[in-house]
Amino acid sequence: MTFSIVARDPSTGALGVATATAGPMVGALVPHGRSGLGAVATQAMTNPYLAIDTLDLLVDQTAEAALSAALSRDQDAERRQVIVVDNSGRSHGFTGGGCTAHAGHLTATDVAVAGNMLEGPAVLGDMLSAYQDGQQQHFARRLMRALVAGAAAGGDRRGLGSAALKVFGAEAYADIDLRVDASDDPLAALEHLLGLATTGAYAAFFATLPQRHGSRFGG
Repeated sequence: MTFSIVARDPSTGALGVATATAGPMVGALVPHGRSGLGAVATQAMTNPYLAIDTLDLLVDQTAEAALSAALSRDQDAERRQVIVVDNSGRSHGFTGGGCTAHAGHLTATDVAVAGNMLEGPAVLGDMLSAYQDGQQQHFARRLMRALVAGAAAGGDRRGLGSAALKVFGAEAYADIDLRVDASDDPLAALEHLLGLATTGAYAAFFATLPQRHGSRFGG
């Protein structure tokens, strides 16, 4: 039903998550993150507490240990799909046996991708390659690049209806927090929002917000 990417930018420490699905309001439940800890996407038969619990556990555990512990609390884990990256770039994923095919996940240092009810396995491979090949781009645009590649490879086999992208930098609030809750072309709409967020008047205004921890990373 959904395809997502979580990642850490090794040059800045920023954490991000981007996601798209056929249904509405994917940004309400799937993408989660916390500055200085990690980023999580929880999907399939979504359990938001898997993301909440994993982020809490990342305070003193690795991505793999935190996700495994969170899953152990879920009696319906086989219907879930979750990916996580921690603040050290360690990534981990879980795809339950009850997820609708094609379903799977891929992990690498600083990044993980996952999807279910996909057109085929190329969706995940193309997402990962697009992200890894875009190293010259700013972090948020690399996340966007991965979503576009996944959609081009077939994406959610039902089509797309919503998308979201979040980046967490040094501050307690997100550097970028974008949602397209319902659209006939959510990736185009998300791309437009990303442009508004990173250039022009809004970006200039955002740069004036109080900071406690240093420079922003999301552009």
